[in-house]
Amino acid sequence: MPTTEDTFRLMWDLLLAKDMDAVADLFAEDGVAEFPFAVDVSQRRRVGREAIRDYLAGFPEQVDIQEVTALTVHHTEQPETIVVELTVNGRTVSTGEPYQVDYIVVFTVRDGSITRYRDYWSPLATAVAGGTLPELLDSLRAEATR
Repeated sequence: MPTTEDTFRLMWDLLLAKDMDAVADLFAEDGVAEFPFAVDVSQRRRVGREAIRDYLAGFPEQVDIQEVTALTVHHTEQPETIVVELTVNGRTVSTGEPYQVDYIVVFTVRDGSITRYRDYWSPLATAVAGGTLPELLDSLRAEATR
């Protein structure tokens, strides 16, 4: 059976190949994908393989990730969980702007399937690349005044 790190690397190979269905298929039926830094609360958590598939479906039309330029894997005391630091490069499809974002991912696999993918990324970096910085700032202002 592949290791947790093997599964992580396979997932990124599939993301680079833009095979979002195959990425979703790596998740357990009740797998969870979390994005704690997402500004929109509704985008912070997806539960279940099909919800994750729906989330991933339009990703290649938004971001063209072309390479992982740095990858460091930290093994934990639980062999099913790793923490990964990575940098990806590509471009934002809508603007053509360069996309270079650093991620920290907590990644858990059980019985060969991803059970939890917790992705810490910079909303600021993605907003700059996507040309949506004004919208991000507006949403942060609105959230701060609630």
